[in-house]
Amino acid sequence: MESTILTVKNLSVNLGGEPIITDLSFGLKEGENLTIIGPNGSGKTVLLKSLLGMIPYAGNVAWEKGARIGYVPQKIEVDRHLPLSSKTLLQAKANILKIPHSEIGAVAKTLGLSEKVLEEPIGHLSGGQFQKCLIAYALIGKPNVLLFDEPTASIAQLEEEQIYELLHRLQDEYSLTLVLVSHDLSLVYRYATNVLCLNKRGLCFGAPAEVLTPQILEKLYGAPHRYYHHLHEHDDR
Repeated sequence: MESTILTVKNLSVNLGGEPIITDLSFGLKEGENLTIIGPNGSGKTVLLKSLLGMIPYAGNVAWEKGARIGYVPQKIEVDRHLPLSSKTLLQAKANILKIPHSEIGAVAKTLGLSEKVLEEPIGHLSGGQFQKCLIAYALIGKPNVLLFDEPTASIAQLEEEQIYELLHRLQDEYSLTLVLVSHDLSLVYRYATNVLCLNKRGLCFGAPAEVLTPQILEKLYGAPHRYYHHLHEHDDR
């Protein structure tokens, strides 16, 4: 039986006197793929930062003992002229964690990152290459939980599904639990074990095919929403 790795109870976040998340509760089991959806400004990134302890909150966020967490932010602004390579960045993290640099090679191989890409200045990489480097950085230290804030937000559309395929493969290969923010409902249906609908409050939680009804999506996004469900496409407009 899968054990619970994260329990969130009555989570509320206020920033600058404004309520961003109100009274949110949910749980996450080992090996699950939880996808968080919602409109812009609904609190998705704030939720991830709360789970990481990066911002103050009320309520309870409890990671089980043994949870090792990696995080891939939505984007990092990089000066294209900065003489910093992915290899240097990965080596720096390995040094901080006091782990052998051989782990870098193993992670790079898994992600399909060549030595040439690793030695290229970060600012010269394509969106997809840079995203893979961020994932590699998160994997250094062998986490068992990965948090992704819109993993395909800064890449070309053709590379988007490749990144999701990669995440799915990494989940199996590394026995990972995934928590990610996404706007692509077709990929939510395809990969997510559970989906959390968030718009300041939790509007739904459960298996996508069961909870993502047209009514919930309209309530979530404030208008009838086009969505994709397996082989059937719905348009309620």
